[in-house]
Amino acid sequence: MMYIYIYCCSCDSSTVALVVKSKKISCTDFDRFSSMDSTHKFGKYRVEREVLDEQRLEEVTQRKTYSDTHPSLIERLKESLRCTVPKLKQSVVSSLPVLYWLPKYSVWDYGMPDLISGISVGIMHLPQGLAYALLASLPPVFGLYTSLYPPLIYFFFGTSRHISIGTFTVLSIMVGSVTERLAPDMNFLIKNGTNVTAEVNITARDLYRVEVAAATTVLGGLIQVALGLVKFGFVGTYLSEPLVRAYTTAAAAHAVVAQLKHIFGVSPTRFSGPLSLVYTLKDVCSLLPHTRLPTLVVSAVSMVFLIAAKELNSYLSPKLTVPIPVELITIVAGTLISTYTHLNSNYTISVVGEVPSGLSSPSVPDVSLFREVIGDAFALAVVGYAVSISLGKTFALKHGYKVDSNQELVALGLSNAVGGFFQCFSVCSSMSRSLIQETTGGKTQMAGVASALIVLVTILKLGPLFQELPKAVLAAIVLVNLKGMFKQHSDIVTLWRSSKIDLVVWLVTWVSTLLLNLDLGLAASIIFALLTVTFRTQLPTYSVLGNVPGTELYVDIETHTEVREIPGVTIFRSSATVYFANADLYLEALKEKSGLDISKMIIYKRRQEAKQRRRERRAERRAKRQAKKERRAQRAGKQLSGAPVFSVEEEAGRWRDTCVDGNVTDKEQGLTKRENGTVFVIPNTPRTPDGPCRWEYLKGGEPDCTSLGWMSELQDGDTTTLGSSSEDTLSHDLERVSLGSLGKWTWDIHSIIIDLSTANFIDTVAIKTMKNIFQDFSEIDVDIYIAGCQASVVEQLELGDFFSESITKRHLFASIHDAVLYCLDHRGATSFPRYEPSVDTYSSTQL
Repeated sequence: MMYIYIYCCSCDSSTVALVVKSKKISCTDFDRFSSMDSTHKFGKYRVEREVLDEQRLEEVTQRKTYSDTHPSLIERLKESLRCTVPKLKQSVVSSLPVLYWLPKYSVWDYGMPDLISGISVGIMHLPQGLAYALLASLPPVFGLYTSLYPPLIYFFFGTSRHISIGTFTVLSIMVGSVTERLAPDMNFLIKNGTNVTAEVNITARDLYRVEVAAATTVLGGLIQVALGLVKFGFVGTYLSEPLVRAYTTAAAAHAVVAQLKHIFGVSPTRFSGPLSLVYTLKDVCSLLPHTRLPTLVVSAVSMVFLIAAKELNSYLSPKLTVPIPVELITIVAGTLISTYTHLNSNYTISVVGEVPSGLSSPSVPDVSLFREVIGDAFALAVVGYAVSISLGKTFALKHGYKVDSNQELVALGLSNAVGGFFQCFSVCSSMSRSLIQETTGGKTQMAGVASALIVLVTILKLGPLFQELPKAVLAAIVLVNLKGMFKQHSDIVTLWRSSKIDLVVWLVTWVSTLLLNLDLGLAASIIFALLTVTFRTQLPTYSVLGNVPGTELYVDIETHTEVREIPGVTIFRSSATVYFANADLYLEALKEKSGLDISKMIIYKRRQEAKQRRRERRAERRAKRQAKKERRAQRAGKQLSGAPVFSVEEEAGRWRDTCVDGNVTDKEQGLTKRENGTVFVIPNTPRTPDGPCRWEYLKGGEPDCTSLGWMSELQDGDTTTLGSSSEDTLSHDLERVSLGSLGKWTWDIHSIIIDLSTANFIDTVAIKTMKNIFQDFSEIDVDIYIAGCQASVVEQLELGDFFSESITKRHLFASIHDAVLYCLDHRGATSFPRYEPSVDTYSSTQL
């Protein structure tokens, strides 16, 4: 026996907690995995290998270019149009899967199991076809047609070996809502001259309802075929399991309300649209005093018998090779009792009525109805496919074969489209019949052919025998079969313990389907489910990582106590990918986690630069005025005497040269070193014609000062003159800017590593955000590096013009540990900014 071990990498702590909570793996196993020693030998942070950035990694691994991995559109078109014998054979076999398995079919190995399974499923098709036709508001015989044609079509095009195609509760209810909305009873009242009676022309009504159902089914099938041909088989994945289970649970409630008229023998008004379930239930309750007791007795007896027989069947199932056909026995017994006691004529119990023998000829559906039913057809296509593909993949995984999702969509669409021409209504796989087909030994879709033959014999020879079958018996079969769907209410407790978000999706789907009807409820549920995904990407978990001692692992420092922060390095990670919907939030989280409010820091820097430029311009103007005065005085002196001239211009030039050479003392600059927690910005070199000053972020001032908004008072008009003690003014400015106004800045950060290992794509908005992060933090001498980029993300960065002379692939690293080692080598663990006196102010005495 071969054992295969599965290991998970780079799991967040929340993911680990969920896996352990689900009891799929023990904590001991996690301890064993986490204690595995690495093949690398390293000291505190070092490893005995080369530190790999993205550029070096591409050189070592010989990464292919984008054109090599992504052929052009013309090349792909040529490849798709190129025809070879193997390619043609593969295309034909994939389009007609029966050509693959039928030549290999072994009658000796599979013949008898498929025959027994087909007979068992065929016996189930009969009562379910008759009963679910009532849910679709159609004559029962059309339920038998629906159980005959679609399975035969699926035999040729389907890829699942075990699902049983035919009538299904939810789809029947959805079809019923369409037929009763477009063909209500009030449109078919019998007119006697000018008088309109309360009697309904049932024949005309049923014929039009059949046309509506057929048109809806054909259009839904065409939608499925079109989606399958364009490879949209993934559309079913947008219907999550909680959504589907909640939807079917709410649909079961619609089915119950629809069958109450047959259970109580009343005729309520049929409503459509939002809140139709509430209005119909209210009308049924108002008609309860008019309940027909014989019909209620037949319904109650049938339900009690079915429930007792099904429980007995479940109890004896381990000992039975084939389950007891309880529903068929109920139908036969009900038909015999009704025939010999004349329930219809003696007790006015509604019966099935005429069941024509033989097959109906195909007919083209009314195309003019497509415009009115396109929304319902799309809902039927999506729901039917979601149910079928989920069942198909379940059986395929159990029995070790593959189901093609796109081909399944085509097969189901052809089953519906072709069936619609034979007056069938929408079909998909049924859980109950599929389980019977699988548990009774069915191996291939030959079992579906055998079941279709059983239905065919019934239509041709046995149909008229069911004319006296009470509709109350069929309604009882529907209600009892809904027991499994109502048990899905227990999902609320399960989801409450495992996932609150999935619970909200379940509840919203359930409520919206109940109140908004099946079509609008499905649309609202899908939209809400997609919004939950968007919200979860907008509100991910942001964390700062630390090193696990003795390893190359980096985990969240808030959820792990035995981890070390890297001195001077902040490692930032988001649990979701970065894209347009969360790019701004990502930047805000980076500011918060790093402790550097970069926006306020840059604003303050800009204001300080503007103030210094204004001071320089004022100093130049004053120097010019003083020089002018000196020249006047010099000319006057020359006239009076030959005394030497004192030039202010020359003295000012010598003062600037002294400042540039760094010979001005702290006292001469008017600044003193401060030791408290305030962070401020001052220039450590004077402005030069070649470029702006270099700014440093220091500590000083009083911690209880006002916000940075106070500084804006001087932005538009700083009237400080050289003779008004600008030294005191600047010192006062720096003291008024406090930590509370500039944010909680961590003084010892020199590098930030952004972990993008969770990103599977990056769009243009996120690329611009990343470029802004690099540019903004570089202004305060904090280096930015990116680690763990997938190859597809690197390609998207290249296409988005992310890299430049200042941002190169040297800033990207294969892993967090590589980036950490580079940061420590490049900046050092103790390479922090230091205070150095700098020229910032001018005084009249210095000039």
